[in-house]
Amino acid sequence: MLGLFLLALVVAGLFGVRAIQRATYWRTHRDVPIRAWMTVPYVAHSYHVPAPLLYDALGVKPVPPPDRRPLRQIAREQNRNVEELINDLQDAIARERAAHPHPPPPREKPSERGTSP
Repeated sequence: MLGLFLLALVVAGLFGVRAIQRATYWRTHRDVPIRAWMTVPYVAHSYHVPAPLLYDALGVKPVPPPDRRPLRQIAREQNRNVEELINDLQDAIARERAAHPHPPPPREKPSERGTSP
């Protein structure tokens, strides 16, 4: 019985570590420069824009989820240069951000900065 309990603890711990790693990864991977190996959903997640918006910018219908085609494959399918494809994505992201700007982060109060009056 103790062995099963320990096994359950180990499995739960592994899932917990994996969840923390994923959360940490996406917290540090914001607005990553777009590369040919990336997928449209990856770019959408990194830049906080809807994936359908990026598919529309490329003139592509998404395949059923999960769409794991890298940008280089989409460019090949369209007989286009990968740099053109990346430029189209960057333009779409810029238009989306101009149309829907994110609110600025809240400002710290002087008492929260650790300074004394």
